[in-house]
Amino acid sequence: MAKMTDRMKDFFKRVPAVVLATATGDGIPNAVPVGAKKIIDDETILLSDQFFNKTLDNMKENPKASVTFWEGHEGYQLKGTIVIETSGKRYEETAKWIEELGNSAGFPLRSKGIVILKIDEIYGVTPGAGAGKLLV
Repeated sequence: MAKMTDRMKDFFKRVPAVVLATATGDGIPNAVPVGAKKIIDDETILLSDQFFNKTLDNMKENPKASVTFWEGHEGYQLKGTIVIETSGKRYEETAKWIEELGNSAGFPLRSKGIVILKIDEIYGVTPGAGAGKLLV
């Protein structure tokens, strides 16, 4: 497992959305923006599923995914393996959080499930000579 640094974690929290990339079992890619995100620990992030369709199908077929986030000239890509949860304490807490977010925005939201990404590798996506370099 790869661990995010404090800088990476602060950066992840600050950006408003990340891009979740998945692929079907035979490699057809899909990428979607995700704003409902949290850090569980240095090696694990949580993404809430309000609108996943193709993405959810892909993750059921192929549990490998990546999450990319950037702002300005700094960015990171987390690659790992996902687990989907649709029940339990962590899901219930997330469902409540998402409902509250929707209420405060005046737009009803409901979490259909959560995606837990265990980070295997972290890459830099900052432009320049180090772009695409394995960091952790």
